[in-house]
Amino acid sequence: MERDLSQRGAFTFIDLFAGIGGLRLGFEAIGGRCVFTSEWNKFSRETYRANFEDDHPIDGDITKISATDIPAHDVLLAGFPCQPFSIAGVSKKNSLGRSHGFLDETQGTLFFDVVRILSHHRPKAFLLENVKNLLSHDKGNTMRVILHALDELGYAVDHRVIDARAWVPQHRERIFIAGFRRDLPTSFTLNDIRIPDASPRLSSILHPEDGSERPEPPFTEGAKGKVSSRYTLTPRLWEYLQNYAAKHKAAGNGFGFGLFGPDGVARTLSARYYKDGSEILIAQPGGIPRRLTPRECARLMGFDRLGSNRPWTIPVSDTQAYRQFGNAVAAPVAISIAEAMAPWITNKVSLLAGAHRVA
Repeated sequence: MERDLSQRGAFTFIDLFAGIGGLRLGFEAIGGRCVFTSEWNKFSRETYRANFEDDHPIDGDITKISATDIPAHDVLLAGFPCQPFSIAGVSKKNSLGRSHGFLDETQGTLFFDVVRILSHHRPKAFLLENVKNLLSHDKGNTMRVILHALDELGYAVDHRVIDARAWVPQHRERIFIAGFRRDLPTSFTLNDIRIPDASPRLSSILHPEDGSERPEPPFTEGAKGKVSSRYTLTPRLWEYLQNYAAKHKAAGNGFGFGLFGPDGVARTLSARYYKDGSEILIAQPGGIPRRLTPRECARLMGFDRLGSNRPWTIPVSDTQAYRQFGNAVAAPVAISIAEAMAPWITNKVSLLAGAHRVA
C-alpha cells in the first residue's frame, strides 16, 4: 500500500492491539499521526517496525500500561483480540471446559482496556474491529455489553459488518464499531463509506510468472519470476486434502479445500493458513496446487499491490507472515472507513458529507 505522509499531523491517533497496522494505514491515509502503539506479539512488532517510521516505541501488554502513560489523542483504533469471540475460539474453549468472551480471564477482558483508555482520554472518535461472530456470541449478550459500555462513556455508536470483497478478491466479513463523542454532534454512520464498483479477481494479486515482475526470492525465482516450488503442496498433503474433502462431502458436510484460478475470489484468509493452506489453494495446470506466497497474501489483504514501487516489507518467516496477514484488517476497508470519518474528525464537514452513503 503506497503511503503519502505529506499531510501527517492533521490529527493524532493511537493504535491498540495493532497487529501489523491495518487500521493505522487507513488513518495515516487521511493525514493522521500515530502517537502510541501497543501490540503484544513480538513477530508482529517486528513487521510493524519495518513498515512504519515512528518517534515512539511499540509497547507490549496493554493491561500493564496506565492510561496516564498514553498520550492524548483524537482517535482511538483497536482491533481487540478476536479469539474469545470467534466461532473457532468459542468451540475450542467449550471443548476444553474453559470460559470465553467476557468470562475469559486472559483475553476476554481486554475490551475493558479500551474502555478505560476511552474513559480517561475522551478522544473525539474511535474505530474498533472484530470478527463477525461478535454479533451472535453468547446469544448477543457480548455485543450488548460492548455497546452499553460505549454508550455509557458518552459516545454515539454505530456498527456494521463489512465484507472486504469489494476492495480485494477475498470474502472477508468483519464487524466495525465506530463512535463519536456526543458533545461533538455528527451525522456519521458506517453507511457513509464508499464501496467500490470494482470486483477484483485473484489475477490482481497473483505473481504473473511471465517475466513482467522482478523475481523476489524466496517467493519467486528465475528470469520469469516463477513461484518457488516450496509453495506447491506435497503429493501426500494433496492426497490427504482430497480424501478429507471427499469424506465430508459424502457425510453431507461442507468441509474441504478451496481451489481457485486467476478469475476466482478467495475464501477468508485465516491465521491457520500456514498449516496446510487448504482454504485458498491456487490451481497449477497439469500439476498439484500451491499455497499463496506471503507477498500474494500482502496483496490479498491490501497492504501491497502488484507493481508497487514500495512493497510491504515482510521481515519474518512464512509461518509468521501467514499468521499476521490472516489476523489483519484489510487495509483498503480501513482507508474507506477513515475517509468517511475524516470530515468529522478534522471538523471539515461540507455539504457533500454523506453524499456517497450506501444502503
